[in-house]
Amino acid sequence: MKVSSHEMVPTHEIIPREEIPLLLEKYDIKLQQLPKLLDTDPLVLEVEATPGDVLKITRMSPTAGETTYYRLVIATSP
Repeated sequence: MKVSSHEMVPTHEIIPREEIPLLLEKYDIKLQQLPKLLDTDPLVLEVEATPGDVLKITRMSPTAGETTYYRLVIATSP
């Protein structure tokens, strides 16, 4: 079963690498300041993201409507 097919799981998509600098500039942050997701996370595996990728997560909120979050995929420590 695909994790993403569950109704409670928000949409996850990989941001193209060339768009990452624009995202960081928009929010005036450095890459390492983004919240992290491990490369072993089931959704990270499903979308085939690798360490260094940034995922855009789009959720529906009953109070705020559609909200967008960004997460940096990091490698699991050996």
